[in-house]
Amino acid sequence: MTEKTTMTTQYLSEININIYTPSKRLGLMHHRSNCNINAGTSMQDVDVYSNKSNAKEEEMYDDENDPKTQFARNLVTPGTTISKEGEYLKGHGTFHHQGSLIASVSGVVDKVDKLVSVRAFHSRYQGEIGDIIVGRITQVAAKRWKVDCNARQDYILMLTAINLPGGIQRRRTSSDELQMRNFFVENDLIYAEVQAINGDGSVALHTRNQRYGKLMNGVLVSVPPALIKRSKQHAHTLDCGVDIILGVNGYIWIADSAQQQAQTQLIQRHEKDSYDQPLFVPPQVKQVSRESRQKIARVRNAIHILHTHYMLIHTRSIMEIYNMTLNMPLTDMLTPNKARQIITAVHTNIQERMGFKDDNEENDTDMISQFNHDTEMND
Repeated sequence: MTEKTTMTTQYLSEININIYTPSKRLGLMHHRSNCNINAGTSMQDVDVYSNKSNAKEEEMYDDENDPKTQFARNLVTPGTTISKEGEYLKGHGTFHHQGSLIASVSGVVDKVDKLVSVRAFHSRYQGEIGDIIVGRITQVAAKRWKVDCNARQDYILMLTAINLPGGIQRRRTSSDELQMRNFFVENDLIYAEVQAINGDGSVALHTRNQRYGKLMNGVLVSVPPALIKRSKQHAHTLDCGVDIILGVNGYIWIADSAQQQAQTQLIQRHEKDSYDQPLFVPPQVKQVSRESRQKIARVRNAIHILHTHYMLIHTRSIMEIYNMTLNMPLTDMLTPNKARQIITAVHTNIQERMGFKDDNEENDTDMISQFNHDTEMND
């Protein structure tokens, strides 16, 4: 009796008890179904099999957690069957057809509990709290402005969410509501931040900061929001003397740096003296020199080239194209052949900075030399 008790205790001490999640139990059952363990199988054989099973499980679940694998599995095109009808709720980018849930756009599948939607590659901007955006006033309503932000619906800028002239901190009154058109009117461009996302889907903006407000005397460029990365700073002054605001919503503002500084000083003086009167900007302040307009146009063309070739837009890529095309006429930058040569040269410079060497490096270098030679000949 003592021997049997000792053997049983020794046998039980060699058994490892593991707690598995339902998804892991599914994989474990699959492995067990393919293995027949006889009564005479030694504990050593069981341990070897258990280790193999655990290794397979870890490999399987590591593959599931791989972002590339997840992205590839969730990638759908129009007409792809996502699931059977009734398993999930229909969201944006999907529709029901013959008992199945079908994708209507190309993109990535998003699942939130039982709600399934498809996020399209070329979709409209979806605001997140803290986003820096450039928008256009579309309507002046009761105690609010409606702003076009390249989204599915207009965003809301409340009267209480703006910075009063002179930085005065007080409650808004009926007189402030009567003077709303002295602040912003239809077609005004503004620089703002996403303040909140309401339960009904509406998005609230605010300009309660000295750096936010109305934008004047510049150029607005629209690109897909996917080309603008969220960063700590979206307002930059380029080395060429051009101010640029990279709105997360895909709207980019370009203006002359010196003119913007003079205009800001004028606005600040107006807010201190007579904010209840409409702002009048003298012609000498609005004036932008020919050289500055050419710089703005070159920056705009650089952004257009990056946009058409679907490359990320940031200050480094813009200035790289700007410096590369200083000897090129502005109109030639937009020709397809020149644009392709510029983009290829940018790719080569990026590879050199990152330390990559391509088999066609010599061909790329010859092409860049030919590109510079053609530019000099055209001049």
